[in-house]
Amino acid sequence: MDLSIREFSSHQLNANLLWPGTFFFADWLVKNPSILDGQRILELGSGTGALAIFLRKTFGVDITTSDYDDKDIEENIAHNCRVNKLDVLPHIRHTWGDPFPILQPDWNIVIASDILLYVKQYPNLITTLSFLLEESDLNSQKSVCTNITTKAGTQVAARHPMFLMSWRRRIGKDQSIFFDGCEKAGLEVQHLGDLVYLINKKR
Repeated sequence: MDLSIREFSSHQLNANLLWPGTFFFADWLVKNPSILDGQRILELGSGTGALAIFLRKTFGVDITTSDYDDKDIEENIAHNCRVNKLDVLPHIRHTWGDPFPILQPDWNIVIASDILLYVKQYPNLITTLSFLLEESDLNSQKSVCTNITTKAGTQVAARHPMFLMSWRRRIGKDQSIFFDGCEKAGLEVQHLGDLVYLINKKR
């Protein structure tokens, strides 16, 4: 599918460009479409909105975008929706670590790609992620489990609500800092292959 996506030459919050993880994650989701079927989805760090627009047009999913509390980001996502002949997607302005503007979230799946640029933001991201997974677990009407096949061919049980993330921009020690922080916050991290990660609350 060809999309028309407006990018900025620069943006103070790095929400201006399409990053590699978006393409890889979109390809992975196309290969695993049953994960998205009938689910309510929230994307963190939507940037240009390209991934959410692609998923809405390809699968017709119920998806909400979100990014920093920034007018330019929201307006650019709306622009990209319109030029791709799509109704403007619901959008939430939220800076990680701040109180989430929706007190009783009920998304089944939270997704993100290439959002781990700044190590100093990891604790804030984990705070937001922990809140979404905890509260969505309490409020969702679809607290079910689905199986995901990893690249190695094994079956992984993924419980709703879940966080699915693709990360292509940075590798190395920063990766372990984020994942260690997730574990300390009571979250379970599983690598599904192709640098796609599944994160759930520990049971």
